[in-house]
Amino acid sequence: MSQSPQTSTASAAKAGPTAAERFGVVERPVLEWTPEIAEETEPLYQKVKDHIPRIEWPVYAPYVAAINRLKRERNAVILAHNYQTPEIYHCVADIVGDSLQLAKEATKVDAEIIIQCGVHFMAETSKLLNPDKTVLIPDMKAGCSLADSITGADVRLLRERYPGVPVVTYVNTSADVKAETDICCTSSNAVQVVESFGVDKVLCIPDEYLAINVAAQTKVKVLTWKGHCEVHERFTAEELLAYKEADPQIEIVAHPECPREVVEIADYTGSTSGMINYVKDQKPPKVLLVTECSMASNIESEVPEVQFVKPCNLCPHMKRITLPKILDSLCEMKEEILVDPAIADRARLAVERMVNLKH
Repeated sequence: MSQSPQTSTASAAKAGPTAAERFGVVERPVLEWTPEIAEETEPLYQKVKDHIPRIEWPVYAPYVAAINRLKRERNAVILAHNYQTPEIYHCVADIVGDSLQLAKEATKVDAEIIIQCGVHFMAETSKLLNPDKTVLIPDMKAGCSLADSITGADVRLLRERYPGVPVVTYVNTSADVKAETDICCTSSNAVQVVESFGVDKVLCIPDEYLAINVAAQTKVKVLTWKGHCEVHERFTAEELLAYKEADPQIEIVAHPECPREVVEIADYTGSTSGMINYVKDQKPPKVLLVTECSMASNIESEVPEVQFVKPCNLCPHMKRITLPKILDSLCEMKEEILVDPAIADRARLAVERMVNLKH
């Protein structure tokens, strides 16, 4: 059963002043390409010049300048996931990274407002770890096929079916699901979390492929759920082997949300941050990132000596976040993420257990 991304947010939270009422609404600035805007944004354009043609920059630059001015006036911080487009990732974001990195880093800043440039569950996680801050997402419809594959009710049924079996839940889930779990995990620490219970059987949900890939690295029996990321599940071993056959120099770097047969032929498998670090540290001559293709564009400028081969699988949900929507979010203080306190307290505990797990 699929879950609407709005579940456990505003409708379930206690009524109170909206973000627009607390901070006020400001008029959308006039967006013009002027010599001043050109000069102000030129250093940012240099970061994205390989991805945005010079002739198109006058369309982006006024938004970039307006967003960067308004976020300072609003005392706001913009978090951008690695899958965001280059003009967001390089030109308006204050903090970039994977979903958990973003939420954790946001706890260290003084900003009152967090603009989450990612998908809905990421904004919820930011709210869980920053309960006293206002968290906004530019498009409430930015969902996730993986997060939508399971509900809190599903987890309760799993507990009935497997009494006493610990439940490890991927952070790529709603607060409603996190609230029903024992501990969360990320793609980088899933094996450690699964083994932390010291038992012979664990539920690892909802990503089936992540769970299968974890099972291959531990003696613990890992029970799975048939949830998939619609970006990573589309990769096949056949297409990647074809790249290898065409050019044996290519190194394949895969995310563990990919099917097992893809992971088995990869030169390296790791989390989003792990993949980035691998490329930066190893600097393979040619690399194929088996993940959302905007990530390759975002790190390309940091490792110019690496040639990226891009089998471009885009996340349609991530791409709902755009510069115009970010600007509207800052002007109108929308869309606010609110989580029912009863759900938030239990969900936060599952995340904190993971964060506090000794490495």
